[in-house]
Amino acid sequence: MESLVIGNAACRCQQFLALCKLRVVSLIVFTAVIGMFLAVPGMPSWNALVAGTLGIALVAAAAAAFNCLVEQKIDALMARTRARPLPRGELTSAQTLLFSGAVGGIGLLLLHAFVNPLTMWLTLATFVGYAVIYTALLKPATPQNIVIGGASGAMPPVLGWVAATGEIHHDALLLFLIIFAWTPPHFWALALYRRDEYARAGLPMLPVTHGEAYTRLHLLLYTVLLFAVAMLPVATGMGGWIYLVAAASLGGRFMQHGWALYRRYSDALARQTFRYSIWYLSLLFAAMLVDHYFSIPV
Repeated sequence: MESLVIGNAACRCQQFLALCKLRVVSLIVFTAVIGMFLAVPGMPSWNALVAGTLGIALVAAAAAAFNCLVEQKIDALMARTRARPLPRGELTSAQTLLFSGAVGGIGLLLLHAFVNPLTMWLTLATFVGYAVIYTALLKPATPQNIVIGGASGAMPPVLGWVAATGEIHHDALLLFLIIFAWTPPHFWALALYRRDEYARAGLPMLPVTHGEAYTRLHLLLYTVLLFAVAMLPVATGMGGWIYLVAAASLGGRFMQHGWALYRRYSDALARQTFRYSIWYLSLLFAAMLVDHYFSIPV
């Protein structure tokens, strides 16, 4: 009997964890932590590093859960999301709302009590931007949902920077711009090979509303824009030779993916581009961190 109770509890924990989209949250937390390290010449304070990371992670998880709540009917129509707890009936809307509120509230309290109020307010604004403005308003209304809504997804390194320093710096805004420019080609690659599912769900993603060729062109143009934006830290002195080499090689490869998609589209190429986009952002920010401590000025 005891083992059954433990098993049920473990299963319920897994269901709640599935709401949190841990792979997405891990990338959010990674870029936020990089922002903390880039903000200071040495090590960030422990309260910023521990409480800041945990607080941002909890609010990001709460936003993901709220996204699942709002999109549960859409998720049931799409192959990649129909196995989530809400479409399967494993959790109720009330349970999800309570979980999101509790987890997000704890995260915001941690940020206010142990980091600084500005980080807490910016993190709350990011939650509202993603969970409400993007998910509930923009995503079902406009094919530019990813472009406009990308602002909330680009906030994590700014949150990390503010957690470490208590202020917004222009270099933090450069990190924001990089992720903001990265978001459209990242999601459009996914939308291209999932276009039929998005159409069935009634979501006005760019391949659905403007067609595959139009989307491929804009994906390519955004990879070029991203290449240019990623060079801005070098221009301002935040990035040295290590970062320059990484940004040029990673950005060049991203443009190659965009060009290949534009010239000879296939779902397999779109999948490769989507996967590469995740590696691109992770490696770019890792290179920025290495450059920060072992910088060779350009």
